[in-house]
Amino acid sequence: MTSIAYAALWLFVFTLPWENVIAIGKVAILSRVTGALALGIAMIAVATTGRFRRLHAFHLAALLYIVWMAIELVVFFGSVKPPAKFWTYCQLALVLWMVWELAPTWRRQFGLLSAYVLGCYIAALDTIWLYRSQADVLRRFSAGNTDPNDLAMTLALALPMAWYVGMHHRSQLMRWICRGYLPVGIIAIGLTGSRGGLLTTIVALMVIPLTMDRLTPGRLMTALLLLVGSAGLAAVYIPETIVKRLSTTGAEVEDASFGNRFRLWRAGWHVFEQRPMTGVGTGGYVRAVTPELGSDARVAHNTYLSVLVEQGIVGLMLYLLMFLAVYRAIRHLPKLERRFALTLFATLLIAILPLTWEDRKPVWFVLAALLGLSQAWIAESGALARQAAAGAGQLAGARAAAGRRMPLATPRADQDAIA
Repeated sequence: MTSIAYAALWLFVFTLPWENVIAIGKVAILSRVTGALALGIAMIAVATTGRFRRLHAFHLAALLYIVWMAIELVVFFGSVKPPAKFWTYCQLALVLWMVWELAPTWRRQFGLLSAYVLGCYIAALDTIWLYRSQADVLRRFSAGNTDPNDLAMTLALALPMAWYVGMHHRSQLMRWICRGYLPVGIIAIGLTGSRGGLLTTIVALMVIPLTMDRLTPGRLMTALLLLVGSAGLAAVYIPETIVKRLSTTGAEVEDASFGNRFRLWRAGWHVFEQRPMTGVGTGGYVRAVTPELGSDARVAHNTYLSVLVEQGIVGLMLYLLMFLAVYRAIRHLPKLERRFALTLFATLLIAILPLTWEDRKPVWFVLAALLGLSQAWIAESGALARQAAAGAGQLAGARAAAGRRMPLATPRADQDAIA
């Protein structure tokens, strides 16, 4: 039953990058159905075995963050009807639990990374197809009803995963599929015209030079060809209008306009100064900045500021505590895996800077996967160490027994007999 539950979780992760391709209205029905299926089977599997994994500090921080939101809504704002965003957080906590409970081994965590990469393939190819069919109509391109900036970040998160899985997967076919995602993903990110996506992609691709010292000459040549080929295809495929938009990234940073987001951030900071400890409540950012911005009021377009304004200092500390717990965990990975994990972690930190992504599934999945990888490595390396210690103990016992059987043997003869 646990294997069936893991397969359902794998399917859920696979649908995350392209959940908006199949939607009813604005509801991503595909991820909801697969998520509910995975949760139902997971609960049956756990009830059948009667065993729960002990939660990590990361999970406790996530629970405290959600509990703080509930206290904030009931005690400080007197609300008995939580907003939809609060229930989204509760669902995300269940996703964390499923990844933790159903994928305790390195192999299963590796499989979830592969599922995310394959899902990004669908979103990327759909974006490229949209460009091919409507290049004369649209200026920016994005699969389904996904916001171009959201899609760019979603696809960028898969770049380090694809590179790492492409290096280590046991299947030759899967290795090449993951390697092939690099040019496909880069082209699709370029077609979104997201300047934030461009910066995030640069960070994500740092995984290649950081892991090149462990590559064989053949794999090193493959990596260089992939990079050159990806750059060449992007230069040929991405239209000039998008290239011009992306070229303004430096100017946006220099003049601190950030796509007109600075006004949103300044208004949010003014609201925070009025309610620094408790915030304005979950989902209250737009309402809070409306008196200053009027009809121009929007979501924060910055995850950290959004959490700070809505949940106050306490909420932001609990939210960042989740990231700190994951960072501390991945530091224990071996050198190559640690470099991959830190690159993916840095990519996530950059990706949520220009977006209101505190309640988005890719963020919580990446955090859960990074934690799962680190804990799986610790558990499996510990098991190997115990096996080695047991083997050494058996060898010592054999040597002692051999010594008792041959009390008159010379040291050299005793060594030869044991060998």
